[in-house]
Amino acid sequence: MAHVSHRLKGSFAGALAGGGDPATSPLYVFGPYLRLLAASGIAAVCFGASIWLVVLTVIAVSLTYRKVMQWVTDGSGGSGLCEEELGGWAVKVNAAITVIEYTLTFLVSIAALVTFVADRFPAFSNRWARTALALAVSALTAVIVNRGPKMAARVFGPATAAVLLLLWMLVIATVVERGLSLPGLHWGAFGASGIRVTLGAYVRLLALMTGVEVFANLVAAYDGKPRERARKAFGSLALVMGTTLVTMLVVGPAIFALADPSRKDVSVITQTMDILLPAPLPYVGTVVGIVVLLSAAAASAQGLQNLALGLRYRHYLPASFGQRNRHDVADRPVWIQLAVVCVCFLVLGTHEDTYLSLYAAGVFVLLSLTGVAAVKRLFREIRGRLSAARLAMLGGAVATALLTTGAAVLIFVERGREGAWAYLLLVPALYVAFARVRARLGKPNDIEDRLGRALGLAVPDATIVWPTRLLVVVDGSSDAEAAVLCAVGLAARFRAPAYLCVYSAKSEDLRAYGEKLAALLVEIPSLESATAASSPIAVEGAVRRVGADLVIVAADVAELRALPGRVSVPTLLVHAGAPSRERYTLFERVLVGVDGSAASEAVLPILRTFLRGGAKVTMAVIGESESESSKLETYGHRVVESLREDGVIELEAGGSGPARTLAALADERDVDLVLVATHGRGGIERSDHIKLGSVPTRLLTELSRPLLVVPSAPAPTREQE
Repeated sequence: MAHVSHRLKGSFAGALAGGGDPATSPLYVFGPYLRLLAASGIAAVCFGASIWLVVLTVIAVSLTYRKVMQWVTDGSGGSGLCEEELGGWAVKVNAAITVIEYTLTFLVSIAALVTFVADRFPAFSNRWARTALALAVSALTAVIVNRGPKMAARVFGPATAAVLLLLWMLVIATVVERGLSLPGLHWGAFGASGIRVTLGAYVRLLALMTGVEVFANLVAAYDGKPRERARKAFGSLALVMGTTLVTMLVVGPAIFALADPSRKDVSVITQTMDILLPAPLPYVGTVVGIVVLLSAAAASAQGLQNLALGLRYRHYLPASFGQRNRHDVADRPVWIQLAVVCVCFLVLGTHEDTYLSLYAAGVFVLLSLTGVAAVKRLFREIRGRLSAARLAMLGGAVATALLTTGAAVLIFVERGREGAWAYLLLVPALYVAFARVRARLGKPNDIEDRLGRALGLAVPDATIVWPTRLLVVVDGSSDAEAAVLCAVGLAARFRAPAYLCVYSAKSEDLRAYGEKLAALLVEIPSLESATAASSPIAVEGAVRRVGADLVIVAADVAELRALPGRVSVPTLLVHAGAPSRERYTLFERVLVGVDGSAASEAVLPILRTFLRGGAKVTMAVIGESESESSKLETYGHRVVESLREDGVIELEAGGSGPARTLAALADERDVDLVLVATHGRGGIERSDHIKLGSVPTRLLTELSRPLLVVPSAPAPTREQE
């Protein structure tokens, strides 16, 4: 929904947007890990084996998430897959664990932050000084988060970039100072005397997997088609987790050799920075660590806000949890989180070791559920179509499910007395609470459920530039040339090159026409000659060949009017026979129509670019019946409020018949563009045989103004066509 507003352009942008939590893990996992090894007396034997086990786990989980990213592209990630495959109980279990994990992220981040401060300022080494600092920083973070997302979000990307840079500085410094020395693998680590220590050390390192789920949630935030978005999201995961693994493999042995885990005044990571990095870089590293840990704490509080809003609209929480303050954020969940955090710091202390066992336990229960859901999905796919590749994927998914489930069990066995047992009380308690609220409030209607799912996703913003390349499709008729004139204006305004495509069943007959037209209009560059196309599939080929992100056609030509829904990019239709003042558009006064469905929300990323470009926008939220008008109005207000920071936007809710209402509003508001998706409430499931939904189809006849149609589904393949 509105959270997916600015598109991430690539994997690196996604790594910066979502990698803060997993990227910080090397800053705090080594301490408890090395203390266990030092106490065992066989540290040299078990050190390498535990690290290689973690490497295997990270690779297995990452490959499973690659499939999750391909299956679930709406941003719900592993939790969405669990809901689809395992049912409604998985929603409540996921929500319960996620609530706990957000609070633990806050606790671990602030505790590690206090440790970094105490490393440089010994006055904060005693318990009560640490506690006072932790309480003050926690309260400040909660206040900032409850003043709106902008204040906390601005620092998150730069902080993540800084910590990734810090980790690579440590890697390079280690190689320069000590050479490349990977952890050795001693088989004695798996013998009778070493297996317990090896598994205990492995369990303590598993906390570095925290936050890995965020990359599956980011899929919806990238630009491109679903498969491309999944690829970019996996690239982000690989960048961050790859950096973490390189740090474990290269810097880990240096920390093991150089740091003294028995020292209570300075953490092992700070000791290592002081030895490996030249001054003043160790102090810069401390500042980077503090900033990124503070950002991770703020992000966890924002995530809890979004989750509470989503659960409120899906009737798992009372409405009071979704009430917004004057800064338009739900502050009650954050104040409750702050109270819990303060009690924990006062009673349990401020050392991150205290909370890491509980932290890792929740992560691996969620990973285990995702692994089981992935196995179930692959079983269904294999029943439909058996192949060696699918069997191999199933084998990998089964192995990952067993690995993550085994790791979760191991965490509870190994660290149950250290706090992991609390999950056995907290998860059932929250599950029952969610179920009772749902039973009292009843099942939400479709709009509330859609709103709840969307609000529950914390997808960061990124920027999008659109349009960047235009493809103008003509068929030799004078009516079709209206699209060329429109393209000239848009190409000049957006400094976007435009390419010509001649559409005809006998395209060779019109090639000379296309070349002459391209030569006459210098604003329309051709590659070598005008592109020829004889079918919608051929037009899609031209789109991909020139890299176009907007197709422009004349709505008066029947064959060209059929292109929306058959190409993978938005299609702009202009009417050659319209009155001159209504014929063309510069995207300055825009009317957008949505109906509360996921399919209709495909327009939102482009709508954001119009707002940022200075367009005046009216959003019309129109349903099929009066009975849902109040829910649609609530939905519309939420979307509009999330867009107001980018420009001037107004809301129109209600109406009788979407197409008729949009046509009337277009005349009333004198807009120069109407924006809709190819499909709405009818869903994209029909898109294989119904390329264009009823609303845009009717608008083509009822509207004389330019119409921009955004695809709700990826372009069809040749087989589908």
